[in-house]
Amino acid sequence: MDVERRVTIAVMTFRRPGDLAEILPLLAVQAAASATDRTAVDVLVVDNDPDGTARAQVATFATEAARSGVDVRYEHENVPGISAARNRALDASTESDILVFIDDDERPVDRWLALLLETFDDEQPVAVVGPVISHFEVEPEPWVVAGRFFDRRRLPTGTHVDVAATNNLLLDLNRIRVAGLRFDLEYGITGGGDTMFTKQIRAHGGEMVWCDEAVVHDIVPRERLTRRWVLIRALRSGNSWSLTSVDSVPSGTARLGVRLRLTGRGVVRLVGGSARFAAGVIFRRDAHQARGLRSAARGLGMTTGAWGYRYREYRRDHR
Repeated sequence: MDVERRVTIAVMTFRRPGDLAEILPLLAVQAAASATDRTAVDVLVVDNDPDGTARAQVATFATEAARSGVDVRYEHENVPGISAARNRALDASTESDILVFIDDDERPVDRWLALLLETFDDEQPVAVVGPVISHFEVEPEPWVVAGRFFDRRRLPTGTHVDVAATNNLLLDLNRIRVAGLRFDLEYGITGGGDTMFTKQIRAHGGEMVWCDEAVVHDIVPRERLTRRWVLIRALRSGNSWSLTSVDSVPSGTARLGVRLRLTGRGVVRLVGGSARFAAGVIFRRDAHQARGLRSAARGLGMTTGAWGYRYREYRRDHR
């Protein structure tokens, strides 16, 4: 088929057959709905399991999807870490003009892909960013809700942003290739590779635009609704923010200045958050306790990350 534009929807996966079974039909529907005489759309699954356990499942689904005219491809990335998987998606999309990232535990709304493409056509940025709304496998305890650990930003469509995650992200691959951008493997186990990547887009003068209607719903499993998990995620978030901030500037005096500023901000969060937590204990207020500890955990992560410590949230202790 002779088309003017090729779009690839890429989903990374690691031993989540249930999530794949749910998201692949939804992505096939999105692909079919957005395909035109001018635009071809395919679905790419990047399996980051060394054993390649998703291969047979994707092959079976690809056969079914082909009957509806949707091409579903499988790629195996043996190197552990989300950065390697994202780079595999870039390498497997050399014939595509646009690459759209989504996570395997997310579910897009109707016309999600069409909305991202419409914003891209209207604004012509390097990237279009969409919102993520959390839904819970089980009702979280009031302490977790009070801490707003799963609240995410919402912005008016057309707003320019400086940093983004890859869980709902459209990329203009032609300009990504010209800039020579890749996901840094140093962040494959720590997280933060998407932050570093999108900071590089901005450093190269690229614009990123928000599309608030292109929502994906994040399905949060039971095991992520504990106090320990949400606080560790806050620590990792602060840690990776500092790491990417330091790595984004040249070494030398400028980098030392960034380290000192991040340390100062981290200490303020750590001390202030601890004080708010203490007040919450005294006055028995869940919101103050939870938000205080969240701030303190992020501050600790920022302070340690400023001086090179990497918290490896995604390390694999067992195969």
